[in-house]
Amino acid sequence: MPTPYTAPAPQSPTPSWTVGDIVVRRIDEVELPPQTGPWLLPGATPDVVAGSPWLQPDFAGADRVLRLASHTFALEADGLRILVDTGIGNGKDRANPAWNQLRTDYLSRLEQAGFSPDTIDIVVLTHLHTDHVGWNTRSQEGTWIPTFPGARYIAGRTEWDYWASVDMEEARKQMFRDSIHPINDHGLLDLVDIPNDGLDIAPGITLIPTPGHTPGQVAVRLNSQGSTALITGDCIHHPVQLAQPDIHSHVDIDPTQAEATRRDLLAALADTDTLLLGSHFPPPTAGLVHSHRTTYRLHPVPAQPA
Repeated sequence: MPTPYTAPAPQSPTPSWTVGDIVVRRIDEVELPPQTGPWLLPGATPDVVAGSPWLQPDFAGADRVLRLASHTFALEADGLRILVDTGIGNGKDRANPAWNQLRTDYLSRLEQAGFSPDTIDIVVLTHLHTDHVGWNTRSQEGTWIPTFPGARYIAGRTEWDYWASVDMEEARKQMFRDSIHPINDHGLLDLVDIPNDGLDIAPGITLIPTPGHTPGQVAVRLNSQGSTALITGDCIHHPVQLAQPDIHSHVDIDPTQAEATRRDLLAALADTDTLLLGSHFPPPTAGLVHSHRTTYRLHPVPAQPA
């Protein structure tokens, strides 16, 4: 399991991509330590990385070890201010040493991007894993309170029902206690049913079911003025999975379903103009999916200042 890592200084200005009338801003939290790649995606060995030289230097280092990051995406659609996932969070007891009692200036970066916490209308939780729900709450005088008090926190009912039905280990129970239950207790958690063809939550913003990593995992599709993009959540952790879709995450609940979802998604995106925005892809974070040999590769689309 990864060891503790120090957050880098915030980037300025905020990296962004334009999708029609929608500007998608990447809100950086922390670069994940080098040990994360071998732990999370054990099949992505240095030899596998060497077989896809396009992964270097952006997505893998000179040692052919994967690079990954924790960030969220902020955007505005039809006047609604939307945050996709909330990262790891600060000051929380976590089993993963790299996430335990983390201290970053994520909220300052969010404000720098023009998204003060009290102006957020919708928080999309692609799934209920620790590194996607952490900033749901913040500590105030020893109590965990919603970070975005005016927001509707949206999660899939399938996702909620799954975690409600399993015997969770103590570390996951702690995550629910400090990051999920408080927003539910404040009446902010909105569980939604997501049909196979997706659920529109705002004009041009659609939740797409992408099960496997977790049963209720979703991706977020953006559509504006003829331009499209897709925010992955964890159905694709890293661009190496474009080259080898059969590389499974160590924490996939249903690896077979996760691979099938990934293959279907990549086939639909290949050689189109849909921008893929990776929830854990390090900079440049986004790109177009191109057919390459029998699978795919990512053609990076660098961010521009917001």
